[in-house]
Amino acid sequence: MKSLALVSALAATNAVHGSLAASVRHKPRAEIEPITIKGNAFFQGNKRFYIRGLDYQPGGSSANVDPLADPKICLKDIEKFKKLGINVIRVYSTDNSKDHDECMNALADAGIYVVLDANNPLYSINRNDPHGSYNTPYLQSVFATIDAFAKYPNTMAFFSGNEVIHDLKNTTLTAPYVKATDRDMRAYIKARGYRKIPVGYSAADVSTNRMQTAHYFNCGSDEERSDFFAFNDYSWCTSDFVTSGWNKKVEAFKDYGIPIFLSEYGCNHNKRNFGELESLMHRNMTSVYSGGLMYEYSMEENKYGIVQIKGGEKGSKDQTGERIELEEFAAFANALKKYPAPDDDGGYNPVSKASACPPADDHWDVHTEKLPAMPEGARKFLKEGAGKGPGLNGPGSQWAVDQASSSTPGTFEDSDGSSDSSDSDESAAVRGTVGYAAFVISGVAMLLGALAW
Repeated sequence: MKSLALVSALAATNAVHGSLAASVRHKPRAEIEPITIKGNAFFQGNKRFYIRGLDYQPGGSSANVDPLADPKICLKDIEKFKKLGINVIRVYSTDNSKDHDECMNALADAGIYVVLDANNPLYSINRNDPHGSYNTPYLQSVFATIDAFAKYPNTMAFFSGNEVIHDLKNTTLTAPYVKATDRDMRAYIKARGYRKIPVGYSAADVSTNRMQTAHYFNCGSDEERSDFFAFNDYSWCTSDFVTSGWNKKVEAFKDYGIPIFLSEYGCNHNKRNFGELESLMHRNMTSVYSGGLMYEYSMEENKYGIVQIKGGEKGSKDQTGERIELEEFAAFANALKKYPAPDDDGGYNPVSKASACPPADDHWDVHTEKLPAMPEGARKFLKEGAGKGPGLNGPGSQWAVDQASSSTPGTFEDSDGSSDSSDSDESAAVRGTVGYAAFVISGVAMLLGALAW
Protein backbone atom coordinates (compact mmCIF):
# COMPACT_ATOMS: atom_id res chain seq x y z
CA MET A 1 0.00 0.00 0.00
CA LYS A 2 1.17 3.50 -0.75
CA SER A 3 0.67 5.41 2.49
CA LEU A 4 3.96 5.99 4.33
CA ALA A 5 4.59 4.90 7.89
CA LEU A 6 7.65 4.36 10.03
CA VAL A 7 8.12 1.26 12.11
CA SER A 8 9.50 1.72 15.60
CA ALA A 9 12.35 -0.46 16.77
CA LEU A 10 11.10 -3.73 18.21
CA ALA A 11 12.67 -5.70 21.02
CA ALA A 12 13.48 -9.34 20.46
CA THR A 13 10.50 -11.47 21.34
CA ASN A 14 9.84 -14.95 22.59
CA ALA A 15 7.58 -17.32 20.71
CA VAL A 16 3.90 -16.87 21.30
CA HIS A 17 2.18 -19.95 22.59
CA GLY A 18 -1.45 -20.55 23.23
CA SER A 19 -4.28 -22.95 22.76
CA LEU A 20 -4.10 -25.22 19.76
CA ALA A 21 -6.39 -23.47 17.28
CA ALA A 22 -8.68 -20.50 17.47
CA SER A 23 -12.18 -21.73 18.20
CA VAL A 24 -14.90 -21.17 15.62
CA ARG A 25 -17.50 -18.97 17.26
CA HIS A 26 -20.08 -19.33 14.54
CA LYS A 27 -20.42 -21.74 11.69
CA PRO A 28 -19.30 -19.91 8.54
CA ARG A 29 -21.66 -19.84 5.60
CA ALA A 30 -20.84 -22.14 2.70
CA GLU A 31 -23.03 -20.77 -0.11
CA ILE A 32 -20.10 -19.19 -1.93
CA GLU A 33 -17.89 -21.63 -3.83
CA PRO A 34 -14.15 -21.58 -3.02
CA ILE A 35 -11.81 -20.46 -5.78
CA THR A 36 -9.44 -23.06 -7.21
CA ILE A 37 -6.62 -23.06 -9.76
CA LYS A 38 -6.36 -24.90 -13.05
CA GLY A 39 -3.25 -24.32 -15.12
CA ASN A 40 -2.61 -20.56 -15.28
CA ALA A 41 -6.10 -19.45 -14.24
CA PHE A 42 -8.51 -19.24 -11.31
CA PHE A 43 -11.84 -21.04 -11.38
CA GLN A 44 -15.13 -20.84 -9.53
CA GLY A 45 -16.33 -24.38 -10.00
CA ASN A 46 -16.00 -25.04 -13.73
CA LYS A 47 -16.16 -21.37 -14.71
CA ARG A 48 -13.09 -19.18 -15.22
CA PHE A 49 -12.83 -16.58 -12.45
CA TYR A 50 -11.55 -13.09 -13.24
CA ILE A 51 -10.46 -10.80 -10.41
CA ARG A 52 -12.40 -7.53 -10.62
CA GLY A 53 -11.80 -5.83 -7.32
CA LEU A 54 -9.96 -3.29 -5.23
CA ASP A 55 -7.48 -2.83 -2.40
CA TYR A 56 -9.12 -2.14 0.94
CA GLN A 57 -7.40 -0.80 4.07
CA PRO A 58 -9.32 2.10 5.66
CA GLY A 59 -6.91 4.44 7.41
CA GLY A 60 -3.92 3.03 5.55
CA SER A 61 -0.86 1.48 7.13
CA SER A 62 -0.52 4.22 9.74
CA ALA A 63 -3.92 3.43 11.25
CA ASN A 64 -3.24 -0.32 11.07
CA VAL A 65 -6.93 -1.14 11.62
CA ASP A 66 -8.48 -4.51 10.77
CA PRO A 67 -11.63 -3.59 8.82
CA LEU A 68 -12.83 -7.19 8.79
CA ALA A 69 -12.99 -7.41 12.59
CA ASP A 70 -15.37 -4.46 13.02
CA PRO A 71 -18.88 -4.67 11.49
CA LYS A 72 -19.26 -0.91 12.05
CA ILE A 73 -16.58 -0.51 9.38
CA CYS A 74 -17.06 -3.38 6.96
CA LEU A 75 -20.86 -3.40 6.64
CA LYS A 76 -20.91 0.19 5.40
CA ASP A 77 -18.21 -0.57 2.87
CA ILE A 78 -19.81 -3.79 1.65
CA GLU A 79 -22.81 -1.72 0.53
CA LYS A 80 -20.41 0.37 -1.56
CA PHE A 81 -18.71 -2.77 -2.90
CA LYS A 82 -22.08 -4.09 -4.08
CA LYS A 83 -22.85 -0.78 -5.75
CA LEU A 84 -19.52 -0.94 -7.60
CA GLY A 85 -20.02 -4.56 -8.63
CA ILE A 86 -16.64 -5.90 -7.51
CA ASN A 87 -15.93 -9.54 -6.66
CA VAL A 88 -12.62 -9.43 -4.71
CA ILE A 89 -10.99 -7.20 -2.08
CA ARG A 90 -7.41 -7.25 -0.83
CA VAL A 91 -6.85 -6.49 2.86
CA TYR A 92 -3.28 -5.71 3.94
CA SER A 93 -3.55 -5.98 7.75
CA THR A 94 -5.85 -8.18 9.78
CA ASP A 95 -5.90 -8.99 13.49
CA ASN A 96 -5.44 -12.74 13.89
CA SER A 97 -6.60 -12.58 17.52
CA LYS A 98 -10.11 -11.39 16.63
CA ASP A 99 -13.31 -12.84 15.21
CA HIS A 100 -14.21 -12.08 11.58
CA ASP A 101 -17.44 -14.02 11.15
CA GLU A 102 -19.84 -11.14 10.61
CA CYS A 103 -17.77 -9.30 8.04
CA MET A 104 -16.60 -12.39 6.15
CA ASN A 105 -20.11 -13.82 6.02
CA ALA A 106 -21.54 -10.50 4.84
CA LEU A 107 -18.90 -10.41 2.10
CA ALA A 108 -19.81 -13.98 1.11
CA ASP A 109 -23.47 -13.00 0.93
CA ALA A 110 -22.43 -10.23 -1.47
CA GLY A 111 -20.44 -12.67 -3.60
CA ILE A 112 -17.12 -11.09 -2.65
CA TYR A 113 -13.86 -12.97 -2.06
CA VAL A 114 -10.93 -11.81 0.08
CA VAL A 115 -7.19 -11.93 -0.62
CA LEU A 116 -5.20 -11.44 2.59
CA ASP A 117 -1.66 -10.40 3.35
CA ALA A 118 -0.34 -12.80 6.00
CA ASN A 119 2.16 -10.18 7.25
CA ASN A 120 1.62 -6.90 9.07
CA PRO A 121 3.93 -4.07 10.24
CA LEU A 122 5.03 -5.95 13.38
CA TYR A 123 5.33 -9.43 11.88
CA SER A 124 7.21 -9.44 8.59
CA ILE A 125 10.59 -10.10 6.99
CA ASN A 126 13.16 -7.42 7.87
CA ARG A 127 15.22 -6.36 4.88
CA ASN A 128 18.19 -5.48 7.07
CA ASP A 129 18.27 -9.01 8.52
CA PRO A 130 16.06 -11.41 6.55
CA HIS A 131 17.72 -14.42 8.17
CA GLY A 132 17.10 -13.20 11.70
CA SER A 133 13.52 -12.12 11.03
CA TYR A 134 12.58 -15.46 9.50
CA ASN A 135 11.87 -16.87 12.93
CA THR A 136 9.39 -18.73 15.13
CA PRO A 137 7.32 -15.74 16.37
CA TYR A 138 6.98 -14.53 12.77
CA LEU A 139 5.68 -17.85 11.49
CA GLN A 140 3.41 -18.23 14.53
CA SER A 141 1.68 -15.00 13.52
CA VAL A 142 1.54 -15.99 9.84
CA PHE A 143 0.06 -19.39 10.70
CA ALA A 144 -2.42 -17.83 13.15
CA THR A 145 -3.67 -15.63 10.31
CA ILE A 146 -4.26 -18.75 8.25
CA ASP A 147 -6.16 -20.28 11.17
CA ALA A 148 -8.30 -17.16 11.47
CA PHE A 149 -9.43 -17.18 7.84
CA ALA A 150 -9.15 -20.74 6.49
CA LYS A 151 -12.69 -21.60 7.61
CA TYR A 152 -14.28 -19.04 5.29
CA PRO A 153 -15.06 -20.30 1.77
CA ASN A 154 -14.59 -16.76 0.42
CA THR A 155 -10.99 -16.59 1.59
CA MET A 156 -9.58 -16.70 -1.92
CA ALA A 157 -5.83 -16.55 -1.29
CA PHE A 158 -2.98 -15.42 0.95
CA PHE A 159 0.02 -13.24 0.11
CA SER A 160 3.29 -14.47 1.63
CA GLY A 161 4.92 -11.07 1.16
CA ASN A 162 4.51 -7.69 -0.45
CA GLU A 163 7.26 -5.84 -2.34
CA VAL A 164 9.99 -7.15 -0.05
CA ILE A 165 12.21 -7.42 -3.14
CA HIS A 166 12.55 -3.99 -4.71
CA ASP A 167 14.70 -1.96 -7.08
CA LEU A 168 18.11 -2.32 -5.40
CA LYS A 169 20.06 -5.49 -6.16
CA ASN A 170 20.76 -6.32 -2.53
CA THR A 171 17.03 -6.50 -1.75
CA THR A 172 16.91 -9.65 -3.88
CA LEU A 173 18.82 -11.36 -1.04
CA THR A 174 15.53 -11.46 0.87
CA ALA A 175 13.97 -13.69 -1.81
CA PRO A 176 14.87 -17.08 -0.26
CA TYR A 177 13.24 -16.07 3.05
CA VAL A 178 10.02 -14.83 1.48
CA LYS A 179 9.83 -17.96 -0.66
CA ALA A 180 10.48 -20.09 2.44
CA THR A 181 7.51 -18.37 4.10
CA ASP A 182 5.47 -19.10 0.99
CA ARG A 183 6.48 -22.78 1.22
CA ASP A 184 5.76 -22.93 4.97
CA MET A 185 2.28 -21.48 4.54
CA ARG A 186 1.32 -24.20 2.06
CA ALA A 187 2.83 -26.83 4.37
CA TYR A 188 0.80 -25.49 7.30
CA ILE A 189 -2.45 -25.42 5.29
CA LYS A 190 -1.87 -29.03 4.28
CA ALA A 191 -0.78 -30.22 7.74
CA ARG A 192 -3.82 -28.66 9.44
CA GLY A 193 -6.22 -30.32 6.99
CA TYR A 194 -7.57 -27.10 5.48
CA ARG A 195 -8.81 -26.93 1.91
CA LYS A 196 -6.13 -25.93 -0.56
CA ILE A 197 -6.05 -22.13 -0.28
CA PRO A 198 -3.69 -20.55 -2.84
CA VAL A 199 -0.54 -18.82 -1.57
CA GLY A 200 1.56 -16.41 -3.63
CA TYR A 201 3.70 -13.29 -3.64
CA SER A 202 2.81 -9.66 -4.44
CA ALA A 203 5.79 -8.07 -6.19
CA ALA A 204 6.90 -4.57 -7.03
CA ASP A 205 6.86 -3.79 -10.74
CA VAL A 206 10.61 -3.36 -11.08
CA SER A 207 11.78 -3.75 -14.66
CA THR A 208 15.27 -4.98 -13.71
CA ASN A 209 14.06 -7.95 -11.65
CA ARG A 210 10.37 -8.45 -12.51
CA MET A 211 10.93 -11.60 -14.55
CA GLN A 212 13.62 -13.01 -12.23
CA THR A 213 11.24 -12.63 -9.30
CA ALA A 214 8.36 -14.21 -11.19
CA HIS A 215 10.42 -17.21 -12.29
CA TYR A 216 12.02 -17.59 -8.85
CA PHE A 217 8.65 -18.00 -7.14
CA ASN A 218 7.61 -20.55 -9.76
CA CYS A 219 10.77 -22.67 -9.79
CA GLY A 220 11.73 -25.72 -7.77
CA SER A 221 9.59 -28.54 -6.40
CA ASP A 222 5.81 -28.41 -6.19
CA GLU A 223 6.16 -27.82 -2.44
CA GLU A 224 8.32 -24.74 -3.10
CA ARG A 225 6.52 -23.19 -6.06
CA SER A 226 3.97 -20.45 -5.43
CA ASP A 227 0.38 -21.10 -6.45
CA PHE A 228 0.18 -17.74 -8.24
CA PHE A 229 2.19 -14.57 -8.86
CA ALA A 230 0.95 -10.98 -8.60
CA PHE A 231 2.56 -7.57 -9.01
CA ASN A 232 1.68 -3.94 -8.42
CA ASP A 233 1.61 -2.10 -11.76
CA TYR A 234 1.12 1.66 -12.16
CA SER A 235 2.42 1.99 -15.71
CA TRP A 236 -1.01 2.58 -17.31
CA CYS A 237 -1.57 6.32 -16.74
CA THR A 238 -4.85 7.00 -18.60
CA SER A 239 -3.16 5.63 -21.70
CA ASP A 240 -3.65 2.37 -23.62
CA PHE A 241 -2.46 -1.22 -23.95
CA VAL A 242 0.61 -0.35 -26.05
CA THR A 243 1.61 3.03 -24.59
CA SER A 244 1.57 1.57 -21.08
CA GLY A 245 3.82 -1.29 -22.14
CA TRP A 246 1.29 -3.87 -21.00
CA ASN A 247 1.54 -5.57 -24.39
CA LYS A 248 5.22 -6.32 -23.74
CA LYS A 249 4.49 -7.70 -20.28
CA VAL A 250 1.83 -10.03 -21.67
CA GLU A 251 4.34 -11.26 -24.23
CA ALA A 252 6.96 -11.80 -21.52
CA PHE A 253 4.57 -13.88 -19.41
CA LYS A 254 2.86 -15.80 -22.22
CA ASP A 255 4.48 -19.12 -21.23
CA TYR A 256 4.30 -18.60 -17.46
CA GLY A 257 2.88 -21.66 -15.72
CA ILE A 258 0.75 -20.27 -12.85
CA PRO A 259 -1.94 -17.56 -12.59
CA ILE A 260 -0.89 -13.89 -12.75
CA PHE A 261 -2.91 -10.89 -11.68
CA LEU A 262 -2.35 -7.26 -10.72
CA SER A 263 -2.39 -6.88 -6.95
CA GLU A 264 -2.47 -3.08 -7.38
CA TYR A 265 -3.15 -0.86 -10.39
CA GLY A 266 -4.47 2.66 -10.96
CA CYS A 267 -1.87 5.33 -11.78
CA ASN A 268 -3.21 8.69 -10.59
CA HIS A 269 -0.93 11.01 -12.54
CA ASN A 270 -4.01 11.98 -14.53
CA LYS A 271 -7.74 11.87 -13.89
CA ARG A 272 -8.58 8.17 -13.88
CA ASN A 273 -11.19 6.52 -16.09
CA PHE A 274 -10.00 2.96 -15.32
CA GLY A 275 -9.71 2.04 -18.97
CA GLU A 276 -7.29 -0.67 -17.85
CA LEU A 277 -10.32 -2.89 -17.38
CA GLU A 278 -10.96 -3.00 -21.11
CA SER A 279 -7.62 -4.72 -21.69
CA LEU A 280 -7.70 -6.80 -18.50
CA MET A 281 -11.00 -8.31 -19.65
CA HIS A 282 -9.94 -8.65 -23.31
CA ARG A 283 -8.26 -11.54 -25.12
CA ASN A 284 -5.25 -9.22 -25.31
CA MET A 285 -4.60 -10.28 -21.73
CA THR A 286 -6.97 -13.01 -20.50
CA SER A 287 -4.85 -15.88 -21.82
CA VAL A 288 -2.15 -14.75 -19.37
CA TYR A 289 -3.69 -12.45 -16.73
CA SER A 290 -6.60 -13.15 -14.40
CA GLY A 291 -7.66 -9.55 -13.75
CA GLY A 292 -6.59 -7.14 -11.07
CA LEU A 293 -7.24 -5.04 -7.98
CA MET A 294 -7.63 -1.27 -8.27
CA TYR A 295 -5.70 0.81 -5.73
CA GLU A 296 -7.61 1.82 -3.63
CA TYR A 297 -10.97 2.15 -1.85
CA SER A 298 -10.52 4.82 0.84
CA MET A 299 -8.96 8.23 0.29
CA GLU A 300 -5.71 8.49 2.22
CA GLU A 301 -2.86 11.02 2.13
CA ASN A 302 -1.53 9.53 -1.12
CA LYS A 303 -4.77 10.49 -2.97
CA TYR A 304 -5.70 7.19 -4.59
CA GLY A 305 -9.07 6.62 -2.91
CA ILE A 306 -12.54 6.67 -4.45
CA VAL A 307 -14.40 7.02 -1.13
CA GLN A 308 -13.84 9.57 1.63
CA ILE A 309 -14.41 8.26 5.16
CA LYS A 310 -15.51 11.22 7.21
CA GLY A 311 -13.30 11.59 10.27
CA GLY A 312 -11.04 8.76 9.12
CA GLU A 313 -8.38 10.87 7.45
CA LYS A 314 -4.67 10.92 8.27
CA GLY A 315 -4.47 7.48 9.82
CA SER A 316 -7.30 7.85 12.33
CA LYS A 317 -8.12 4.68 14.27
CA ASP A 318 -11.82 5.51 13.90
CA GLN A 319 -12.90 4.42 10.42
CA THR A 320 -16.63 4.23 11.16
CA GLY A 321 -17.68 7.62 9.75
CA GLU A 322 -19.91 8.47 6.82
CA ARG A 323 -18.82 7.16 3.40
CA ILE A 324 -18.73 9.89 0.76
CA GLU A 325 -18.43 8.75 -2.85
CA LEU A 326 -15.83 10.72 -4.78
CA GLU A 327 -15.85 11.40 -8.52
CA GLU A 328 -13.73 8.35 -9.34
CA PHE A 329 -16.18 6.05 -7.54
CA ALA A 330 -18.64 6.51 -10.40
CA ALA A 331 -15.83 6.22 -12.94
CA PHE A 332 -14.74 2.86 -11.54
CA ALA A 333 -18.33 1.59 -11.32
CA ASN A 334 -18.93 2.64 -14.94
CA ALA A 335 -15.75 0.91 -16.12
CA LEU A 336 -16.70 -2.32 -14.34
CA LYS A 337 -20.10 -2.20 -16.01
CA LYS A 338 -18.74 -1.23 -19.43
CA TYR A 339 -16.08 -3.96 -19.44
CA PRO A 340 -17.63 -7.12 -17.93
CA ALA A 341 -15.81 -10.36 -17.32
CA PRO A 342 -15.67 -12.67 -20.33
CA ASP A 343 -18.18 -15.50 -20.43
CA ASP A 344 -15.58 -17.95 -21.71
CA ASP A 345 -12.27 -19.28 -20.40
CA GLY A 346 -10.28 -16.42 -21.93
CA GLY A 347 -7.88 -18.72 -23.74
CA TYR A 348 -6.10 -19.85 -20.56
CA ASN A 349 -3.45 -22.58 -20.51
CA PRO A 350 -4.76 -25.65 -18.63
CA VAL A 351 -1.24 -26.96 -18.01
CA SER A 352 0.69 -25.76 -14.97
CA LYS A 353 4.46 -25.85 -15.31
CA ALA A 354 7.50 -24.76 -13.33
CA SER A 355 9.96 -22.13 -14.45
CA ALA A 356 13.72 -22.53 -14.50
CA CYS A 357 15.24 -20.78 -11.49
CA PRO A 358 16.87 -17.51 -12.62
CA PRO A 359 20.66 -17.33 -12.58
CA ALA A 360 22.45 -14.59 -10.66
CA ASP A 361 23.16 -11.52 -12.76
CA ASP A 362 23.74 -7.78 -12.46
CA HIS A 363 20.28 -7.31 -10.93
CA TRP A 364 19.60 -10.64 -9.20
CA ASP A 365 21.89 -11.69 -6.35
CA VAL A 366 20.47 -15.11 -5.44
CA HIS A 367 23.04 -17.83 -6.13
CA THR A 368 21.20 -20.89 -4.80
CA GLU A 369 17.93 -22.66 -5.45
CA LYS A 370 17.83 -23.97 -1.88
CA LEU A 371 15.59 -22.38 0.75
CA PRO A 372 16.18 -21.80 4.47
CA ALA A 373 14.97 -24.57 6.75
CA MET A 374 11.86 -23.77 8.76
CA PRO A 375 12.86 -22.52 12.23
CA GLU A 376 12.95 -25.48 14.62
CA GLY A 377 10.54 -23.87 17.07
CA ALA A 378 7.94 -23.39 14.33
CA ARG A 379 7.81 -27.03 13.25
CA LYS A 380 5.55 -27.98 16.15
CA PHE A 381 2.83 -25.69 14.79
CA LEU A 382 2.29 -28.12 11.90
CA LYS A 383 1.04 -30.73 14.40
CA GLU A 384 -0.25 -28.59 17.26
CA GLY A 385 -1.61 -25.55 15.47
CA ALA A 386 -0.36 -22.00 15.87
CA GLY A 387 -2.46 -21.09 18.90
CA LYS A 388 -3.88 -17.65 19.56
CA GLY A 389 -2.52 -14.99 17.24
CA PRO A 390 -0.60 -11.98 18.58
CA GLY A 391 -2.85 -9.56 16.72
CA LEU A 392 -1.79 -6.13 15.48
CA ASN A 393 -0.36 -4.96 18.80
CA GLY A 394 1.86 -7.87 19.79
CA PRO A 395 5.53 -7.57 20.70
CA GLY A 396 6.62 -8.06 17.09
CA SER A 397 9.03 -10.51 15.53
CA GLN A 398 11.60 -8.76 13.34
CA TRP A 399 14.44 -8.90 15.82
CA ALA A 400 13.73 -12.24 17.51
CA VAL A 401 16.96 -13.50 15.99
CA ASP A 402 17.49 -16.02 18.76
CA GLN A 403 14.52 -17.95 17.33
CA ALA A 404 15.53 -17.71 13.68
CA SER A 405 16.00 -20.59 11.29
CA SER A 406 18.60 -23.10 12.47
CA SER A 407 20.11 -22.93 9.00
CA THR A 408 23.31 -20.97 9.31
CA PRO A 409 23.93 -18.49 6.50
CA GLY A 410 24.68 -20.55 3.41
CA THR A 411 22.95 -23.68 4.73
CA PHE A 412 19.63 -23.87 2.97
CA GLU A 413 17.19 -26.74 2.80
CA ASP A 414 16.55 -29.00 -0.17
CA SER A 415 12.96 -29.89 -0.95
CA ASP A 416 13.55 -33.28 0.66
CA GLY A 417 14.51 -31.63 3.96
CA SER A 418 18.24 -32.21 3.67
CA SER A 419 20.64 -29.27 3.80
CA ASP A 420 23.76 -28.13 2.08
CA SER A 421 26.27 -25.38 2.90
CA SER A 422 27.85 -24.92 -0.49
CA ASP A 423 26.52 -21.39 -0.98
CA SER A 424 28.17 -19.67 1.97
CA ASP A 425 29.28 -16.55 0.10
CA GLU A 426 25.74 -15.63 -0.98
CA SER A 427 24.26 -16.29 2.44
CA ALA A 428 26.94 -14.27 4.18
CA ALA A 429 25.68 -11.38 2.10
CA VAL A 430 22.14 -12.17 3.21
CA ARG A 431 23.25 -11.80 6.81
CA GLY A 432 24.87 -8.46 6.09
CA THR A 433 23.22 -5.07 6.07
CA VAL A 434 20.89 -4.69 3.14
CA GLY A 435 21.56 -0.97 2.86
CA TYR A 436 17.96 0.12 2.37
CA ALA A 437 15.08 0.85 4.72
CA ALA A 438 14.17 -2.22 6.74
CA PHE A 439 10.74 -2.45 5.21
CA VAL A 440 9.03 -1.43 2.00
CA ILE A 441 5.38 -0.64 1.47
CA SER A 442 3.30 -1.88 -1.43
CA GLY A 443 2.96 0.22 -4.53
CA VAL A 444 5.57 1.87 -6.70
CA ALA A 445 9.13 2.28 -5.46
CA MET A 446 9.45 4.01 -2.10
CA LEU A 447 12.45 5.68 -0.48
CA LEU A 448 13.90 5.53 3.01
CA GLY A 449 11.41 5.12 5.81
CA ALA A 450 8.86 3.32 3.67
CA LEU A 451 7.08 0.36 5.13
CA ALA A 452 6.07 -2.89 3.53
CA TRP A 453 5.09 -6.37 4.55
